[in-house]
This record gives sequence, structure tokens and C-alpha cells, in this order.
Amino acid sequence: MSDFADIKHISNNDRAAILIHALPYLQLFQNKTIVVKYGGNAMLNDELKKAVIEDIILMTCVGIRTVLVHGGGPEIEAMLKKTGIESRFINGLRYTDEETMDIVQMVLCGKVNKEITALIQKNGGKAIGLCGIDGGILKASRVNETDLGLVGNVENVDVSLLNAVLDSGIIPVVSSVAYGKGDDEGKALNINADIAAAKIAAELGAEKLVLMTDVRGILRDIHDENSLIKTVQRSQLDTLKKEGIITKGMIPKTDCCMTALDGGVIKTHIIDGRLPHAILIELFTDEGIGTEIV
Repeated sequence: MSDFADIKHISNNDRAAILIHALPYLQLFQNKTIVVKYGGNAMLNDELKKAVIEDIILMTCVGIRTVLVHGGGPEIEAMLKKTGIESRFINGLRYTDEETMDIVQMVLCGKVNKEITALIQKNGGKAIGLCGIDGGILKASRVNETDLGLVGNVENVDVSLLNAVLDSGIIPVVSSVAYGKGDDEGKALNINADIAAAKIAAELGAEKLVLMTDVRGILRDIHDENSLIKTVQRSQLDTLKKEGIITKGMIPKTDCCMTALDGGVIKTHIIDGRLPHAILIELFTDEGIGTEIV
């Protein structure tokens, strides 16, 4: 259980000290944009879901323009099994035929997106559920290197709708389905949620991109969770890959961070979504909780 859950047991002086400690960060991020990619175990556990939503609402209440981008792999997998559709993966990416794409769109844009939107509103926030097709936020062309079916690479990002929503004080909740281009004009394409978040963050000129994962961050030794690397320079990432420190599933995460940084985002963060209130701890404390890439 996190320290936040035990807040009622601390003294008023300690409560005041916590708020004062956060004050410089609250001032720094006011009216700035932060994009959070929501995924992993934090989407499956009810306690963690509530903590994430509370973090997002608090950020909005203190004047941070917050965009929540989400995936939903486990939910898609469950629905495919329920409907008897076999899952296929090529180089770790889901092969998406038209039948699978129907399920992806139904689960991400319908079920998951609206559940998150409803949860924000249940906890006192205001949110609107969107997908990349709405307002042409995300336009993509089909991946050509490998035949993955209706899987796209994001080529164009239009954030005018997102800015209008943010300007009205509402939290945009965006699912990772894009509007197809070229031969796929008008079709829905399945895209990676991390990439969607990185591209959106860059186009918005965001202060930060936060990727929620099921690991602490970049570990110097993947078998030792105490070997967390707290801060990494963008220029060090290629070296860490060559040394085998950044491997497997962390490679696409750091690639997304590089995309965001190269697009003008000031800092990116990879944090452990298994820990309640990980977003607030990373953003509003000196110590942080994950890896920041600058």
C-alpha cells in the first residue's frame, strides 16, 4: 500500500510539508502539457486504476493540460478468445486482419475508452473519449516492411481538436486507432499506443511524456530491480542498447521516448504503473520513482 493511502495517519504539519514540497513542481508545470500513456497492469487492477485516475484529475485541477493515451492489449486478447478469433504475432506485433481490426476498434474505442472516461467523471473530473480517427488526430499508412495487415505507422498528427478540448478544461482520453491514408483511406488502422502518445506529445509541444509500464524503469541489471537508472541522457540510449542494458520490451519504449524528445518534448519518463500514484510521485517529488530521459 502506498504512503498516499496512509495520509490520514500523518500529522497536519507533515501534510503541509508534503504540499510545500510539491509547490515548485506545481508552479513549474502550470499551464504546461503532459501526455500520459496508460497501460499495463495499471489498467487491470481496480486499486491502480483509481490511483491513476485520481492522479490525472489532480494534475488537471492544478492547471496542467493533461492528455491520457491508452492501449488495451489484454482486453483485446480476451475478446478475441471469446469470439474464437486466433491471435497471431509477427516480431512481437499483432497481425490485424479485418476481423481482428473490428475487435480492436470495438474494444479500444468503445469499451476501454469509455470505461476510462466514465471513471474520470465518477471521480469528479471531466473527460471526453476520443480515438485517433476523431478530427483526424492520427493519420497512418500501413506498415510495409512486414505484412501485419491493418497495422499502421503514424505519419500525420493534428492536435487542433485536442487543444480545443484542453482549452475547455476537459481531459482528452485517446485510444490508439488511426485514420488510414493512401490505399487505406477511410479505414481504421491499429497503431502502437506508445508511438501514438509520443507523436501526440511532440505535436502538442508537451513538457513531458510519461509512459506507464510494468517495470521500474531502465534497469542496469534486468534481474535486479534496485539497479534503476534514475536519469539518462538522450545521447546515452544507443550505448545502453549496445551494452545490452536496454533490451527486449524496453527498446520500443526508449525508441518512443527518443521520438518525443527529437520532436521537442522536454523530458520523458518511464515509470512503474504497478505502484499506486506513480505519476504524482514521479512528477512532484525530487526523488521520482522511475527513469527520466532528458
